[in-house]
Amino acid sequence: MNIMDLRKQPHLSASGINDYIDCGLQYKFGRVDHIPPEFVADNLVFGSAIHRVLESFHRAKLLGNRMNLRDLQQEFDAQWRSLAEGKDEIRYSNDKDFESLLREGKDLLAAYWDKFPGDQFQIVGIEESFYFRIPGVPVNVIGVYDLLEEDEAGTLIIVDWKTAGRAYSRDDVDKNLQLTLYQMAARGNGYGDREILLRFDCLIKTKTPKFEQYYTTRSDRDEHRMQRKILEVWKGISKGVFIPNDGHWKCKGCAYQRACEQWFDQK
Repeated sequence: MNIMDLRKQPHLSASGINDYIDCGLQYKFGRVDHIPPEFVADNLVFGSAIHRVLESFHRAKLLGNRMNLRDLQQEFDAQWRSLAEGKDEIRYSNDKDFESLLREGKDLLAAYWDKFPGDQFQIVGIEESFYFRIPGVPVNVIGVYDLLEEDEAGTLIIVDWKTAGRAYSRDDVDKNLQLTLYQMAARGNGYGDREILLRFDCLIKTKTPKFEQYYTTRSDRDEHRMQRKILEVWKGISKGVFIPNDGHWKCKGCAYQRACEQWFDQK
């Protein structure tokens, strides 16, 4: 089943679980009430464009071809224009605009192309959707693997592509909820007998663009803790408990600020 079909059914996902934990009210506005967001953040659109380019790069690699840097940058140019050019709903950060992000994307991909390690692993999947169940939760947990690779020993490497404004810390990687879900999904969908490595391939939007790979693993205890967390999130959602977190650092960039103010102003 593809991801679009999976999203049509009641479900949980890494982004939804994170949204609920960060701010239950934001989760309600977007995923229960289906209120249109007031704007789309530039970093979300930018990340989607980069993601499409990396998908193209790896599909070519799977066929035995390596896109050169010029082709990679031209692909970004096309994807960025398709997603962002003339789109009034995009809200740009104070120091960003369409043209500056076009240049930034090409610079990031140059860093990626220069440092990407090449053919050390075999690709076994690109953009593969998944779903699995948690005991006590009557809906699927769904998602998409950006990239699946394996090494010569048969170790499965689950890769997620990221763009970020800074390098990741060890905690950012080792405690990431999404990667834990990916491992749980893999174990429940045919990879239960494999050793599993998890990896972020991160294009970092610093003054000098960088590309870094971050590896991590998850233990059985990590998976158990995640099951407990997902179960409690589901209990809250199913009982209609949506606690606002109006002191969160993400509030400034939230696309539901008017809806939030209206909610608080209710008698």
